[in-house]
Amino acid sequence: MKTLEPGAARALTGTPDEFLRGCRADMATARTEADRFAAMKDAPRAESLRAFDDAFAALGDAAARASLTRNVHPDAKVREAAETCEQEVDALSTELSLDRRLYDALAAVKLDGADPVDRWFVEKSLRDFRRAGVDKDDATRAKVKALREELVKIGQEFGRNIREDVRRAPFTPDELAGVPQDWLRARPAGADGKVQVSTDNVDYVPVVTYAKREATREAMWRLYRVRAPGNVEVLSRMLQKRAELARLLGYPSWAAYVTEDKMIGSADAAAAFIERVTQASERRMRTDAEQMLAAKRKEAPAAAEIFPWDGAYLQERVKAERHGFESQAVRPYFEYSRVKQGVLDVTGKLFGVTWRRVADAPVWHPDVEAYDVLDASDPRLNSKLLGRIYLDMHPRDGKYKHYAQFTLANGTGGRRLPEGALVCNFPRPGKEPALLEHSEVKTFFHEFGHLLHHVLGGGTRWAAHAGVSTEWDFVEAPSQLLEEWTWDPAVLATFAKHYQTGEPIPADLVRRMKAADETGKGFQVRQQMFYAALSLELHRRDPAGLDSTALAETLMERYTPFHRVPGTFFHASFGHLEGYSAIYYTYMWSLVIAKDLFSEFEKAGLMDPRVAGRYRAAVLEKGGSAPAEQLVTDFLGRPHGFEAWTRWIEKDDVGGSPGPGSGTAAAGAQR
Repeated sequence: MKTLEPGAARALTGTPDEFLRGCRADMATARTEADRFAAMKDAPRAESLRAFDDAFAALGDAAARASLTRNVHPDAKVREAAETCEQEVDALSTELSLDRRLYDALAAVKLDGADPVDRWFVEKSLRDFRRAGVDKDDATRAKVKALREELVKIGQEFGRNIREDVRRAPFTPDELAGVPQDWLRARPAGADGKVQVSTDNVDYVPVVTYAKREATREAMWRLYRVRAPGNVEVLSRMLQKRAELARLLGYPSWAAYVTEDKMIGSADAAAAFIERVTQASERRMRTDAEQMLAAKRKEAPAAAEIFPWDGAYLQERVKAERHGFESQAVRPYFEYSRVKQGVLDVTGKLFGVTWRRVADAPVWHPDVEAYDVLDASDPRLNSKLLGRIYLDMHPRDGKYKHYAQFTLANGTGGRRLPEGALVCNFPRPGKEPALLEHSEVKTFFHEFGHLLHHVLGGGTRWAAHAGVSTEWDFVEAPSQLLEEWTWDPAVLATFAKHYQTGEPIPADLVRRMKAADETGKGFQVRQQMFYAALSLELHRRDPAGLDSTALAETLMERYTPFHRVPGTFFHASFGHLEGYSAIYYTYMWSLVIAKDLFSEFEKAGLMDPRVAGRYRAAVLEKGGSAPAEQLVTDFLGRPHGFEAWTRWIEKDDVGGSPGPGSGTAAAGAQR
């Protein structure tokens, strides 16, 4: 399995049949290595664990490649082949995870004298076998296998329905008054005098954020939330099958099952965490809602409430009034190409890597750019090749609609280089400059943080520990940490330059932007808690007769300042329900950790190479080779806490101290 030359994307450049052949070749390798491992008797520990790791690594790479392909490939037939591959790989993965021979052979591996990495590998793998149901009887294992195969198909259907349901609405230029002029110029009106606006984020976000007419914002908001209507039924099937599988494995709910191996430990702990954050953000949320309603009454004096389609727009109005800041003012400084280069330059300098463009690399679409990653942290390494990344950054038909890092190949120290892809939907440079919102710059840094973690963590001893293979409720922390660099005036000045004049973004404008960001913080946290509670409660409750739409409406009223909007069904296009299932809480859990990690950089300076090098070695390079809590403790010198996060949520948007009665529940224990 020794592959020290990148090029895994070549598998995405052939025909559907060729893609499937490659997939099945990996499956054959997995079977061969699994059988070899099961047959080993008294083999050296390193040799036997290598065979075990290689078996599941081959499956992991095939699954990752298929997931990326079905989400980004321009050819529908290849996407269909990728779906077939995913189904077959998952079936084999389930089969191997239920193979008692493998479990017994792994349990028999002698760990005398083993270091913590090997011990954690074996301990975690044995736990995964038990959670898969390896110790159940034959009939139960057969049911588990059938349910898992069915769930793969249901999940694919859920994601496909979202990906393929792009809707459009016509608006006159007058109806779009307030949206950025560069955005409007890039979308000239048709013969009927109207602009076709899609539900892709490059259209949706500017309209609901800046359009002055409430009717325009409402129309787009509603259109966005009636996508993939068939997914209401698909979700019902998904919830039923997940619950059935959880009960079969001995758990009261899917939420109980899926939280057990996370940092948080249980569904009850996840619910308690959501409640702590909810209480801690209560005062800020109410203040935000009052400020937004006051801003709305300046335009509509008789307004009695704010609506969901008002949220982003009114936050902009409050920012302008309280801080003299208009978000559109920074757009000219965030031209896409310069932001991209800035991300490469900042992360390269910070973590000691060089990104080298590979113009002739095999890719799946002309938009895609490939970069080799070279280690520049130590001159003695002579720019050692660490892996390859791919940037697929602009929307197109049939492509994944959000922003994510996808694995293409997991790395293993000295044997295989990691390769990963960044899949985003930023505006495409053309006749008009592709100007980004600051929120999009944050998203770029965030998702690139996953890619950095994947590559720098791609040199672990075992592929099972590679890159982002940590507990799922820690995996967002390194990415959320990297967002902090988008608020630093000195960092931004290195790449945020006016697309016409070349002048760097003024430090005072950045400071006002950061001060304005305090506005709406409570509202944004509560919006996240709505998503977290929805994902958890859908999977905690008995799915029999569950009305998911009614639940979503009830929870929206519980966690946000908005009333329900009949006729919409946000959850049908909530793509995280496919992958994250019950554990959307992980974003806020990880943010608590990220705020604590950032405190070390705040002490020394954001670009301090010593802190960054220590963080790279203690956290990023370790991948999942130790429990996440240990990685964090190794870097901080102590267990992580809530203090940094609590200071962040309680900081007023005028920079003052929180008032009486402010929530501090989130400062309690983690569990």
